[in-house]
Amino acid sequence: MNILVIGGTRFFGIPMVNELLEKGHDVTIATRGKTPDSFGSRVRRIVLQRTDEESVKAALKGTHYDVIIDKIAYCSNDIRYVMEHADCGKYIYMSSTSVYAPKRYNTMETDFDGTSKDFVWCDRKAFPYEEIKRQAEYALWQKYADKNWIAVRYPFTIGRDDYTKRLLFYVEHTMKSIPMCVDNLDCQMGFVRSDEAGKFIAFLVDKELRGAINGSSQGTISIKEIIDYVEKKTGTKAVLDSEGEEAPYNGEPEYSINTDKANALGFRFSTLQEWIYDLLDYYILLVKNGD
Repeated sequence: MNILVIGGTRFFGIPMVNELLEKGHDVTIATRGKTPDSFGSRVRRIVLQRTDEESVKAALKGTHYDVIIDKIAYCSNDIRYVMEHADCGKYIYMSSTSVYAPKRYNTMETDFDGTSKDFVWCDRKAFPYEEIKRQAEYALWQKYADKNWIAVRYPFTIGRDDYTKRLLFYVEHTMKSIPMCVDNLDCQMGFVRSDEAGKFIAFLVDKELRGAINGSSQGTISIKEIIDYVEKKTGTKAVLDSEGEEAPYNGEPEYSINTDKANALGFRFSTLQEWIYDLLDYYILLVKNGD
């Protein structure tokens, strides 16, 4: 298949592109041209400015893609720029479980109704992150319902290559006894492993599916469990203080993400408890080494 990946040069875009290449697909990556990649001659490359409609139009003009995977669309205008100017058989949009308001235990795809509310054409700075992701999906559900598209909804994606360093925040602050403000200490939360996040999107390119689908590791963990593990492993003590530095997962409710739909297609996500502690060990070593 002839596949265009918009984004894809860092984090879970890397295992996603590698998986596509291993499956024999013809891959083109579209970026701003500023981030080097390791794909060498195995991919084609085009340059575009994702938030500039004329740039997107010029870059996509005259080429048919069997699938477009859009990792860096955030708002409804981002969706429109591609849907109006691309010639493709399928569009896969990397959405987020942030569209659910709120998330809950066993959150299912039907818990967000993309047809139920009015939307606006908006840029990325028009609303908070959760709302612009909803607006992007509103555009798909309401303006492009006749198109062949998939919205992949992930919770927080974590792994050794996580550039956001949000999970690392808790490890480092605990080990260094840096005061931190945590407002959801006991809330059970879901995550997805970065390599699986990439491989799942690659898995979807030839599947007969339209609409939304969740992706998440099986099981949940709380911030308290994370901190407790780091304390026991390192002999340190976390300093929890309402006046401390705001923790990155603050505001998240207690939830889990239902992946029955992915399972039915034949993709099985790993269990969180199988790998989360190895990841924490990796972060602990980073902090010990001062990296």
